[in-house]
Amino acid sequence: MRGRFLLAFAALILFAIAPFVLAPYYLGLLTKMLIYALFAMSLDLMIGFTGLASLGHAAFFGLSAYTVGLLLMRAHVDHWIAFPAGIAAATLCGLIFALLALRARGSYLLMITLALAQVVWGVAFGWRTLTGGDDGLPGVPRPTFFISLADDQSFYYFVLVSVGVASALLVAIVSSPFGHALRGIRESESRMLALGFDVWRHQLASFVLAAAFAGLAGALYVYHNKFVSPNFLHVVVSAEALIMVILGGVGTLIGPAIGAGLIIFLDDFISSQTQRWLLCLGLIYVATTIFAPRGLIGLYNDHVSRKQKR
Repeated sequence: MRGRFLLAFAALILFAIAPFVLAPYYLGLLTKMLIYALFAMSLDLMIGFTGLASLGHAAFFGLSAYTVGLLLMRAHVDHWIAFPAGIAAATLCGLIFALLALRARGSYLLMITLALAQVVWGVAFGWRTLTGGDDGLPGVPRPTFFISLADDQSFYYFVLVSVGVASALLVAIVSSPFGHALRGIRESESRMLALGFDVWRHQLASFVLAAAFAGLAGALYVYHNKFVSPNFLHVVVSAEALIMVILGGVGTLIGPAIGAGLIIFLDDFISSQTQRWLLCLGLIYVATTIFAPRGLIGLYNDHVSRKQKR
């Protein structure tokens, strides 16, 4: 426990001093890593702790980004309204998706979430007069919350605090009796039903909470990117989030955050060398399922266990 506390403290110090030692480009990359870490952890709440597979998580991420962008660029509302409105839109979308999809299980649930997300993508792509179509909405301004967040350094700290608070909330959720009930549902729905738990309501709550945290990530990302397009809603974004969770370690929270950082770094590096990023992403998924089925956290735990047995 003491070792974990020291490691967390050291990580916090490194994140705090990052703007003073990183070039602007790499600070922007680190900001993107933090946002996608939250996005991956929100999906892990569904997959790792509740056992609900999804290929439509980008719908909440992109819908929140679009809501913020449209309110700022089209309606010219204040950031104090646009930012929470984006999260609220993602949460509402999560509720609607859950009501439509949660009667299915396994691959059927996977395909339903994919289909629903594609509907949202189709609306964003086709409604050019509102969303800009495939041209998107450029020029989304960064917010002013008491202080201006226009420069990269202040915005980085805003993202760091937001992701930190959201991560603490996720840890509190999965550590609570509600979180333990979700684990029980993941292991055996029939047993939890026999014990008197309302399985469907727990799954509904997990789905909606995951959508809300994904919405927060989307709202942060549109400010970071200063642009939103249908690509935010694309199935590739959902697939990337899924691979981040699998690569890091399902059901661990910290694992998906690490997986997100690695995927974003590899995306940036590989895309600068070749245009075959999706092929490389597929190879990463195959290699992970073969050589590290429990993710990087699983590999680390196995290594620690072997050392302790010696």
